[in-house]
Amino acid sequence: MSSPARDVRVEVLGVRHHGPGSARSVARALDELLPDVVVIEGPPELDALVPLAADPDLVPPVAGLVYAVDEPRRAAFYPFAVFSPEWVALRWALEHGVDVRFADLPATHHLADSPDPADGPDDAPRRPTRRLDPISALASAAGYDDPERWWEDAVEHRRTSSLAHFAHLREAMHGVRGDLEVDDDALREAFMRKVIRAEMRGGRQRIAVVCGAYHAPALDPASFPPASRDNALMRGLPRIKVAATWAPWSSERLSYASGYGAGVRSPGWYHHLFVTPDDEVVPSWFVRVARALRGEDLDASTASVFEATRLAGALAAVRGRPSVGLAELTDAARAVLTEGSDLPLRLVDRTLVIGELLGRVPESTPMVPLAGDLARQQKTLRLKASATATVVQLDLRRESQLARSVLLHRLAVLDVPWGTQVDAGRTTGTFKEAWELEWTPELAVAVIEASLHGTTVRSAAESRIAEQAREAADLGVLGRLIEECLLADLSEGLRAVVTALAERTARQHDTRALLETVEPLARTCRYGDVRGVDVADVAHVLQTVVVRASVGLRAACSSLDDDSAAAMRTAVEAAHRGVALVDRDDLRDPWTEALVSVGRDEAIHGGVAGRVNRLLLDGGHLTHDEAAARLSRRLSPGTPAPAAAAWLDGFLTGEALLLIHGDDLLAIIDEWLVDASEEAFEDLLPLVRRTFSRYQPAERRLIGTHLRDLASGTHTTPSSTDSLDLDRAAPAIAAVARLLGMEVAS
Repeated sequence: MSSPARDVRVEVLGVRHHGPGSARSVARALDELLPDVVVIEGPPELDALVPLAADPDLVPPVAGLVYAVDEPRRAAFYPFAVFSPEWVALRWALEHGVDVRFADLPATHHLADSPDPADGPDDAPRRPTRRLDPISALASAAGYDDPERWWEDAVEHRRTSSLAHFAHLREAMHGVRGDLEVDDDALREAFMRKVIRAEMRGGRQRIAVVCGAYHAPALDPASFPPASRDNALMRGLPRIKVAATWAPWSSERLSYASGYGAGVRSPGWYHHLFVTPDDEVVPSWFVRVARALRGEDLDASTASVFEATRLAGALAAVRGRPSVGLAELTDAARAVLTEGSDLPLRLVDRTLVIGELLGRVPESTPMVPLAGDLARQQKTLRLKASATATVVQLDLRRESQLARSVLLHRLAVLDVPWGTQVDAGRTTGTFKEAWELEWTPELAVAVIEASLHGTTVRSAAESRIAEQAREAADLGVLGRLIEECLLADLSEGLRAVVTALAERTARQHDTRALLETVEPLARTCRYGDVRGVDVADVAHVLQTVVVRASVGLRAACSSLDDDSAAAMRTAVEAAHRGVALVDRDDLRDPWTEALVSVGRDEAIHGGVAGRVNRLLLDGGHLTHDEAAARLSRRLSPGTPAPAAAAWLDGFLTGEALLLIHGDDLLAIIDEWLVDASEEAFEDLLPLVRRTFSRYQPAERRLIGTHLRDLASGTHTTPSSTDSLDLDRAAPAIAAVARLLGMEVAS
């Protein structure tokens, strides 16, 4: 369309973002117009990325990522797929040597006025909060209740579009849009017109503008408002320093299901529709569906592929559609390939309709040093980024796999959650790890944000650990950081945490906090040799922590309410596991002495005292008879029922063998419950039920059987080992001894 001011032809190509039909139409229109500049909807900061779009290693889906330099979490993505009209226009311009300009609200203003960074990066330029949907209006006028289906029939499946088609669409949009103005749109369109005006003044003869169909009427030069009006809108906006780069995007993130504001329902299908020759679209789609089903061990014969292809064509004809669409493909697949079942179609939806593509950016892409270091390590360690979640098993005894583990743990320290640790399967050793890896576009922002801590993954993780150590509010946090340093092989970070821990320990008077620190420190000492870490300083801090916790344990366990007792019991159990793990006399002796002191103090809360007595019994520091006597006293009629139940709960936590083979203990508990009053029994029932519910069903059945036998007097227990046949047991004992590396006397 010609400008009234001068003989400049400006053609506004209104498109549907990520629409393959629109992309085809744009390519034809550009071939017809042969513009000398292409203006594309998008922030002008993307201009700097245009040359890289010619690099063959830049493979869509990708996104232009613009972020605040000093606050990287303030960021916005501008995605492109191979079937995006904007990408087609960009590639056409590069292939024909034509200049490209992006036009929209600059990110320097958008990000300065964006929501709180804690909400995460935007997926697209800001969209208005109130707007008449012109696509819905056009679809309704055409008799469609689904605007997506109307657009597909009217645009996506029509391959004869040209400049005339865009002119008609622009007129239709003008009719449904009317004079409606929304603040966000008015501001964005003012910036778009600013770029178009600049190109018109610059001597351009033919200008192509590729934008969302909604904006097309506002970008027609014949209907431009005065420049002064636009300038008034653009004046006085906040600014922030920004930078731009390309980042990989994924098919999943192009879909509506991901929450992306300008997404499409079926990016995988649209990709197939765009890259496949017209006469092969339907049969090749069903070939892919059949292959996906066979990959899941589901039957999908060649004959069924032919039948599904015929049925899809028939459905499109009956429904009066210009060509076969996704609805017809899905219905035909359900009827022929999955025998009416929707369950296999979920697989097809995830892998084909949405797709599993992850884009790729070239090494020459501008990126922060940390991102470059990460890319090099990914390549060296052969850890390929993928949009599909994959589980990787690592054997830490192999140097290359240990290096993979270290990298993933360092990224976790930096809050770049590329990998999540999962169950490694049936293994009791410490040499196995399993990680679920899935690369999402947001990780690009996380890497940029982590770059504030350093230029390499290691230096950034060391710095982050040191920062967290300085800011740690309690010893529990420092204990966790110790473990993170061990797993991520951060020697400098470990020194920083140990120094902070030593300083805090000297001033720490909270015994529970000391107890919570024991287990992570003990794990570091115990397993440090697996990763080749020097843990001498950690061992010294551990000894200090255990001794101080032991000295203050009895006082800390006094005068506790139920909630505090539960927390203290958890802390005591953790500390006990830590001491047992290291198994050193200088730790075990003071700790055992402290437990003995708590165990015999009847003023201690029952939940804590009962658990401590069980730990002493299991450790051989309390005889069975002594344990039975203490249990009998705590379950005596003079003890309040809730207090007795709490002691019992702590004491019975652990193996059920204690009751299965301890008839005297079981008899004491049985007598206590039988003698309880009706009112007390009603209070005790849920407490005791909770205690016994921790045992396996088979264990509970054995306990019930023993109770029945005790009541009938038919159960007997050997009083000594005289009935054991040691001669028959000798071969088994010798075999176990050899397995344990012990010498067997002849």
